[in-house]
Amino acid sequence: MSDLESLYPFLYAGKSNVDAVLAEVCRSTTDKTEEITRLRADVLKLYRDQLIDCASAMARSFAAGGRLFTFGNGGSSTDAQAIAELFQNPGPAGHPLPAAALATDVAVLSALANDVSFDVVFARPLAANGRAGDIALGLSTSGGSTNVLRGFEEANRRGMLTIGLAGYDGGNMAEADTIEHLFVMPSSSVHRIQEAQTTTYHVLWELTQLALNPA
Repeated sequence: MSDLESLYPFLYAGKSNVDAVLAEVCRSTTDKTEEITRLRADVLKLYRDQLIDCASAMARSFAAGGRLFTFGNGGSSTDAQAIAELFQNPGPAGHPLPAAALATDVAVLSALANDVSFDVVFARPLAANGRAGDIALGLSTSGGSTNVLRGFEEANRRGMLTIGLAGYDGGNMAEADTIEHLFVMPSSSVHRIQEAQTTTYHVLWELTQLALNPA
């Protein structure tokens, strides 16, 4: 059975009944929706207090002139860009906050990857631009991305607030002593992990805005 067939068996079962195919699609969608709903509830139960603490720390950093740097690979890089754009968004009653996604500087990223090592594509920009009181937020679905871990090491050396989003059991990120606030999405599905991470960083943004702009 191919990978695609294992994901969408109803497309390969030789069925010609459109209603049966649509029913299977409906069942599959419902199962996935229920799965992410349970995962989001689990994450909230696990990290309710830590989310508040983390957002409060981020608010203190921003209030003192700190900046947010985000980073990750592949889909996590896309999320890192989304986080930076989210924090730049003032929201209904907030303020835009200084944030940058490291992977968007393709010239620096490709130069470091080509001339030095892909392992340092996040660490070197943080070494050049990060300062004590800034924020480093890194994402890795597996928790094992070497360049993300190296980025946290550099951020920690510079006295930055460090925040990590991971999946599975947290991988190497769960064992690192360089991440102050780590949120692990307890799932083995990359899709559900990234969906739960999206919810998590939206919650952090909203809580940070609330901390900076109390009613």
